[in-house]
Amino acid sequence: MNIIETLTFREGTQDDHASLMQLGIVSYAQFSTELTEDNWNKLNTNLNDKKALTALIEMSKVFVCEAETIVGMAYLVPKGNPTVIFESDWAYIRMVGVDPKYRGRGIAKKLTQMCIEYAKQTGEKTIALHTSEMMNDARHIYESLGFQQSKELVPILGRKYWLYKLELAKED
Repeated sequence: MNIIETLTFREGTQDDHASLMQLGIVSYAQFSTELTEDNWNKLNTNLNDKKALTALIEMSKVFVCEAETIVGMAYLVPKGNPTVIFESDWAYIRMVGVDPKYRGRGIAKKLTQMCIEYAKQTGEKTIALHTSEMMNDARHIYESLGFQQSKELVPILGRKYWLYKLELAKED
């Protein structure tokens, strides 16, 4: 049996808050060695921000993957929530993360596909995301799903980041 078939994929809720926070910390911990100490401390502070996570869960459709606990996550923020990176008429994906023990099993790709399918179902026209030079595996996944690099962003945490977009096909 394929490992992906033994996992459960579902929508996340505020009830998953503690597990999602823990997964964010675990799945992004690899960057502690890729960033300067100051930049890692900034990222780690953001990963531990309970209010910010609550707000992200409230504004997003959260997709999770469970084994014995939540081992994967992705957030789809609908259009109407602009930032300095994302325009108001774009949906965007945030915080795709997979527990290191479960990487390489197609979880991040499946969660990203769930975001795309939900965006199509809800009439979104464009999905965007940003990713960095530290995230080569993620960039490969996004590109394999049709996301195209749109532009280089101002460095974040001292690293190169790019904006990626996927234009969704209109239903006839």
